[in-house]
Amino acid sequence: MSTLAYDGTALLGRQLRRMRNNPGLLVLTQTMPISMLLFFGYVFGSALAMPGGEYRSFLVPGLLVATAANGIMTGMFQAAQDTHRGVMDRFRTLPINRAAVPVGQAVADVVVTAAGTVPFLLVGLAVGWRVEGSAFDAVGAVCLLLLFRFATTWIGIFLGLLTRNEEAAGQLGGATFMLPLLSNAYIPTDGLPGWLRTVAEWNPISAVTTALRDLFGNAPVPGDAAWPVAHPIAGSLLWCAVLIAVFLPLAVRRYAHGER
Repeated sequence: MSTLAYDGTALLGRQLRRMRNNPGLLVLTQTMPISMLLFFGYVFGSALAMPGGEYRSFLVPGLLVATAANGIMTGMFQAAQDTHRGVMDRFRTLPINRAAVPVGQAVADVVVTAAGTVPFLLVGLAVGWRVEGSAFDAVGAVCLLLLFRFATTWIGIFLGLLTRNEEAAGQLGGATFMLPLLSNAYIPTDGLPGWLRTVAEWNPISAVTTALRDLFGNAPVPGDAAWPVAHPIAGSLLWCAVLIAVFLPLAVRRYAHGER
């Protein structure tokens, strides 16, 4: 375990330096959620029944979770890039713990996400969003958000190691944009057709979004929704546990075995 911690910390530093040396991508990934907040908050907010200010309070947790779900895209692209360029093969020749490389990437992604959450929340406060719950609940909401990002990053790492190609990973990662649209991140699900509402409410994004809205005090928990949304904190933790339990060992095994 100490070997994993030591090697993982070294690989974490490598990932952070890699992101620092690619400031364009870093700025894009950090400013995109803010741009979406301003656009959706003032354009969609005027078209929905709820007042604009209330919609922006409704939207901020949804965009936070939608951004966390992008861990699939970033994890996939970075893992595919390293695999395509032979970096993973060189790492396999080193006397390091096999889990250290993907763990370093996943933890670095969470660190960057945590840093990027701060300016987004400040912009949210500027457009009218407020934390209506307790400070303890707000901290819990941020921790749950980062846990979900950690879980989705493992999905991306596994898929990136599986595709082994930057272009394919980029195209497949772009398809993840649809996931928040099939959830309650941007709009309430109670007006959707029955089958589509069921799909949206069993989307992990919906459970985490509802949990954040509840913890921040921005919206009540719907009582007539599917179980993960009706019990959002338990549902979110269960989804995160399942995703990590499935994709973490798959990613580590895929990295350790290479093309075999």
